Amino acid sequence: MICRYLFLALAALAAFAGCGGTATQVTPPPPGAQKKLYYVVQNLGSLGGRGCCQGPTLNNDIGWVDGESNLPGNKTYHPFLWRNGVMLDLGTLGGPHANVGGMNDHGIVTVGGSDTGTPDPLGEDFCGYGTHQTCLSFIWDRGKRTRLPTLGGNNNDVADVNNNGLVVAFAETKVRDRSCVPPQVLDYEGFTWESATKKIHQVLPPLKGDTVSEASGINERGDTVGYSGVCGPIFSIGISYHAVLWKRGGPIDLGNLGGTIANNAYWINNHDQVVGASALRGNKTAHAFLWQNGAMSDLGVLPGDHLSSAGGINNAGQIVGESCKSVADYPHDCRMFIWENGAMTDLNTLVRPASSLHLIHWGGINQHGDIVGQAYDRATGVSVPFLAIRCDPKDLLPKACTQGAH
Repeated sequence: MICRYLFLALAALAAFAGCGGTATQVTPPPPGAQKKLYYVVQNLGSLGGRGCCQGPTLNNDIGWVDGESNLPGNKTYHPFLWRNGVMLDLGTLGGPHANVGGMNDHGIVTVGGSDTGTPDPLGEDFCGYGTHQTCLSFIWDRGKRTRLPTLGGNNNDVADVNNNGLVVAFAETKVRDRSCVPPQVLDYEGFTWESATKKIHQVLPPLKGDTVSEASGINERGDTVGYSGVCGPIFSIGISYHAVLWKRGGPIDLGNLGGTIANNAYWINNHDQVVGASALRGNKTAHAFLWQNGAMSDLGVLPGDHLSSAGGINNAGQIVGESCKSVADYPHDCRMFIWENGAMTDLNTLVRPASSLHLIHWGGINQHGDIVGQAYDRATGVSVPFLAIRCDPKDLLPKACTQGAH
């Protein structure tokens, strides 16, 4: 998924959250309301470097996790696929950096935002690494790579893939847009691509009056979500004017929480419930939202925080995200949350046994309720990717729940 862009966009949101504005405080659940529910957390390790990721990790329903990790020396990072305790380096397209998108339950992993080693002919920085190299993406399937097309421009990025093999991505068009915020020069649009036929399925246009679109999530029906706005660096909060749902390729404006920027839909489940982030009136901060049945609801923040974002929702309606204070040390001033049954709970309070990992940045949640993301390890002072196994006594407990933390 566009993990890299979400991370940078939220970092920018954290900065402007300190400019003022008030946030609605969410009443915590009554004592003991979730006493029986807990999570066992596992540190997934690294590819040899210290610190895991510029973006979070994602997980599917067969126990795989993907994300990014620093290599030895901590100067470059690569995408990884974690299976059965082993971390596999998925590599790049010739440049120093790449990240992952999503994956399905059949073993297809999307690898996006890869430096290629070739300077961008227009001096753009589509990958957002500061390398100004051409940025392309590929599908990894049992070790075989298949590159994704562009829409006539030089760069693309990939977001996710559903179990039908339909990939959601976005790419530059041929259109030179004089209104683009530098260093971006060309417009870009979302699209879906069929892994079986290796052909573009649908282009996902922006809303009327906008010039670009970016797609980030897809469900099993092929409904996709993202944003529509104006041309600029994809991670800029100032360009995502509208959170959008595309059904059969047509864009639907999901509305907002009062703000005019930083409106983005990140994930969608099979019931067309959508989560993301939207600025509040005055554009001083943003909150996580849930859109369903045609209406957007403000999920608020954890007590004492001012900024939040929701990045994952499963078919049970369980939502993961992060809630942050208005300080500069993003994301280490954040706490991951789980939202269910109308209540937002600090995920760190549900970890058993006690762990040195402070869960800070969302990645994803699968249909079992297991959660992945980024944590800050208080014992070592570095960021690490984690997997949190859901342990609910009402269900058959996974083996990890009786073995304790790894």
